[in-house]
Amino acid sequence: MQEKFKKIASALTAVGPGLFLIGYNIGTGSVTTMAKTGAEHGMHLFWVLVLSCLFTYLLMVAYGKMTIVSGKTALYTIRSQFKQGWVLSLYILIALIMGELLALIGVMGIVADLVQEGIRMATGGWVLDPFWIILFFSILLYLLLWFGRYQSFEKVLTGFVILMGVSFLVVLILVKPNLAAVARGLIPSIPNQPGAFGLAAAIAGTTCSAAVFIMRSTVVAEKGWTMQHLKIEKKDSLVSASMMLLLSGVIMAVAAGTLHVMGLKLEKTVEMISLFEPLGGKLAAAILILGIVGAGLSTVFPIILIAPWLIADYSGTPRNIHSPSARVLILLALGFAFGSVFLEQQPPALMIFSQAFQACILPAVAVPALILLSREKLMGAHQATVGEKAGLWAAVLFSLMTSYYAVVELAQSFLS
Repeated sequence: MQEKFKKIASALTAVGPGLFLIGYNIGTGSVTTMAKTGAEHGMHLFWVLVLSCLFTYLLMVAYGKMTIVSGKTALYTIRSQFKQGWVLSLYILIALIMGELLALIGVMGIVADLVQEGIRMATGGWVLDPFWIILFFSILLYLLLWFGRYQSFEKVLTGFVILMGVSFLVVLILVKPNLAAVARGLIPSIPNQPGAFGLAAAIAGTTCSAAVFIMRSTVVAEKGWTMQHLKIEKKDSLVSASMMLLLSGVIMAVAAGTLHVMGLKLEKTVEMISLFEPLGGKLAAAILILGIVGAGLSTVFPIILIAPWLIADYSGTPRNIHSPSARVLILLALGFAFGSVFLEQQPPALMIFSQAFQACILPAVAVPALILLSREKLMGAHQATVGEKAGLWAAVLFSLMTSYYAVVELAQSFLS
């Protein structure tokens, strides 16, 4: 038995960057987006998720391979390889930090709401103010980042990912969604309903996220992978993208097979708990709370690291999260965690908006990947094959399509 546990631990260590990115990607943004999509449109937008995960795999492989071959991280490579590349890389840096800080407000707001609901259920009615919940998690995360190293973060995130995955699968079994209704909704289409474009863009933004590929480059560098790890890098990307598809698909299917069939909407993530409790009982509600809180906290880790890591990436300097400047940036990021306490906008609405915003950044990351991997001077014998180029071209077209969806939805939001 001990040998089996050692083998499992070794396998998880081998795909560390992939698990890190699953934890980053499948957070409360994904849960909210997939659950809201399933509740409002059934599985009609499942095709967007499938394509998003396919292109996520291709772009993760591309940025991981570029980092291994060149020995440089993504933003530094873009800045140094293009004429006026500093403009594009600076735009990506600023846009990603802004988008992620906006997402952080929604993430911690949702985590606080769910923990508050869990405490209420466990105590029979006691309500704790969200401010104190957010303060507790902020202090805990800051202490972990103050004393910890990347390897320890990877282990913590692996635990969160396992908790999240098992929780959602158990809820799927307990709730027993109407699988016939799920299957009928697999035909690709965009529902002619308000908000459908925004949800399509949000699915792409939360799954095929520009931040994932830039962070992919950084975590591969942190892992210290070299040319001999190219095959492992591909396998790691496949595990990551496949798990993203499985977990996101399960969340969407649960909502589609239950809430959508019952004609129920989802405006607040905490509503999902009260809606699922009659379907799967208190056990399902408790497990769902654990899963979503685990998803949220696994997302917060990389979000609060994104500013110091991206600045180091852009400048080509060593990544040191224990430096005074990095600690200040992390503390400032955690300040945004309290945004939901002061904003009137509901956290799920903020999450959908931030994910749609992320979709607008995707072309700025997809196009450079296509160009740079085709450069013999940079990639040498490892430049993109014909098949890889075709895949990256398709990823670029997909990024433009989902950016269009995002722009349409954001324009309608501002005009209404």
